[in-house]
Amino acid sequence: MARVGEASSAVAPRDALARARLRASLVPDLLVEARRVVNTVISGWHGRRKQGIGENFWQFRPYVQGESLARIDWRRSARDDHTYVRDLEWEAAHTVWLWADPSPSMLYKSAAASVSKQSRALVLILALAELLSRGGERVAWPGLTDPITSRNGAERIATLLAHAPSTTARPDLSAIRRFSDIIIAGDFLDPVEETREWLDVLARHGVRAHLIEIADPAEETFPYAGRTEFTDPETGEKLTAGRAEQLGDDYRRLYLARRQELGAWCRRLGWSYTVNHTDRLASEALVRVHMAMSDEGALGVQG
Repeated sequence: MARVGEASSAVAPRDALARARLRASLVPDLLVEARRVVNTVISGWHGRRKQGIGENFWQFRPYVQGESLARIDWRRSARDDHTYVRDLEWEAAHTVWLWADPSPSMLYKSAAASVSKQSRALVLILALAELLSRGGERVAWPGLTDPITSRNGAERIATLLAHAPSTTARPDLSAIRRFSDIIIAGDFLDPVEETREWLDVLARHGVRAHLIEIADPAEETFPYAGRTEFTDPETGEKLTAGRAEQLGDDYRRLYLARRQELGAWCRRLGWSYTVNHTDRLASEALVRVHMAMSDEGALGVQG
């Protein structure tokens, strides 16, 4: 949704090449911002660690009859009357696919927001790439790069984004397989049926998805009154309302119903759905997604 005259960024260039150039100009600064956000949440962030084959100490636990005697830690056992074994830590590298919606509606920024939806989505995705890469995970962007195992995964993805001529509105997700996660940041303003149809291949392949809805506060509250002209950022079509405030109740009901329906669908699949407003901190969404990926947070709509 865009109100003519309210924010010129709301009706930014329509053609793919112009949007790609705009994205390329934003990426370097957004990578810096992503790293700043990372530094606010890095404490406690870690990879998927569990008991297994490895080199690092994990924990002491009581010896169970039948285990190899070579695993007993005699020094620890000598401290009391129990026999303990030393478990080592196995860090299981995992593939996490990342994607930010490049569609024209993501360029919207109202006067109440600090950044555009596109900027917020890219900052979140690059911040996640940074955190996941530091944690030893493999990161990838559908249609842009295969899984990357590197400590500078965010920088490599940012470089590819800056040089990509264009990105598809909806990438093919059929190559993403079971035991992977995917994090998608977008506004999800398309009809719920279309979004579900696009993401259904992930459910069929056993992929776990985490959706981050990027919302401008004006899109949610509809603060308009009087004669107002609205422009569809996807098609350029215009709608003039003589008394915009009369549309408010129906608009807000439909807007929130879309979110609740999509969030409920995610909950049934065991996915997470997080809402991040562009007048709020990006780190809030980062923490919620981390909790969801660690199975520590409640599923469904959060935000």
